[in-house]
Amino acid sequence: MDNWRDHAACRHVDPDLFFPVGTTGPALVQTERAKAVCGLCPAREPCLDWALETGQSTGIWGGTTEMERRSLRRRAHSRPHLR
Repeated sequence: MDNWRDHAACRHVDPDLFFPVGTTGPALVQTERAKAVCGLCPAREPCLDWALETGQSTGIWGGTTEMERRSLRRRAHSRPHLR
């Protein structure tokens, strides 16, 4: 996929959907809606890779929240590197 952004399902969706304010109440509904868009996206994996590589600390990227990406980074750093 040359430029994953060209194939992103969110391309024509209001970007505010992917940046919920808070983690409770209406923000939970908004997060689930954003993740539903990501769930149908052919660019989900490269989007998540980009978010992890560039340290995106806010928003929904590749179907993950900030906390989920932090967890993924911790797990990746704790794995022993194979030679």
